[in-house]
Amino acid sequence: MQTFVRKFFYGDYGEEKKALVENSPSRQTIQEWPLWEVFIRSKQGLDHKHAGSLHAADAVMAMENARDVYTRRTEGVSIWVVESKYIHASNPDDADTLFDPANDKIYRHPSFYELPDELKHM
Repeated sequence: MQTFVRKFFYGDYGEEKKALVENSPSRQTIQEWPLWEVFIRSKQGLDHKHAGSLHAADAVMAMENARDVYTRRTEGVSIWVVESKYIHASNPDDADTLFDPANDKIYRHPSFYELPDELKHM
């Protein structure tokens, strides 16, 4: 008994969903792939920077597509992909209260601490 495995690539819907695309006037009947945010760590940097977004069916496909799209010239050493629905952002209108410098807490300022004379590089 032979078993065949068919691998679907980016843009493939399979045979059963292909009929839906061809027969329906609107492509909205097919569930769209989720949006993923891509973060790349470059060879020089220590932090990951947002490189862009892409659509993929799952995390493995998102990782492969991110590698193909955003690291063509081997400029990255690490890739993170995060589904966009799991990213939460602050409201820009709340910036004043959220990023308040807290001047009433002097222990947060470096001038609060006295450094010994032996310390030369700080």
